[in-house]
Amino acid sequence: MTTSASIADAERPAADGAAGIAAPFDPGEFTRLLIATREGNPESWSSLVRLVYADLRRLARRHVMTVSDHNTLGTTGLVNECYLRLVGPARATVENRRHFLNLASRVMRQVLCDYAREQLSTKRGGAQRREELLRVDAEEWAESEQLVILDDALRALEQRCTRLARVFECRYFAGLGEEETAEALGISLRSVQRAWREARRWLAERLV
Repeated sequence: MTTSASIADAERPAADGAAGIAAPFDPGEFTRLLIATREGNPESWSSLVRLVYADLRRLARRHVMTVSDHNTLGTTGLVNECYLRLVGPARATVENRRHFLNLASRVMRQVLCDYAREQLSTKRGGAQRREELLRVDAEEWAESEQLVILDDALRALEQRCTRLARVFECRYFAGLGEEETAEALGISLRSVQRAWREARRWLAERLV
């Protein structure tokens, strides 16, 4: 999963050979559905999600591949959990398609981190006997712990500098390239490069 060295040296190529985070689509349709959602149309949000469903699956696949070989949520499960979390008040904050995908990526990361915490909590439960703990897959346990540790460190980084945390999320968890990250966050390519280097250095120093 994650070590200080792997974070310091991380260069995550885009998965599936994709050049970008989205397939071609009509941007006007997304805007129309977003406006209708804000006006209270109950069907518009579902239509909006269907419009970018391929993008959501692509993001989910990257997150699952990055986090763990043992993750049992899978791409479809992660997309479904993301949808359930976005269907509430969070959807009212969506500004445009770029912002929607950035928000979805953050939600997916949190879903995986929450899942890892739940797995660790279950395995440490007082009702579980010691012999059962001994049968827990050691590699899966270690990956869950590392993910939780990284999540805690990333939260600390976010308190220090939100931009660094967002760039790291896009590059490391969502597997976006430099240009994709710049587009997703609405910042310059140079800013992405600088933030990526600084975020990796800061996290690596704290994950020794």
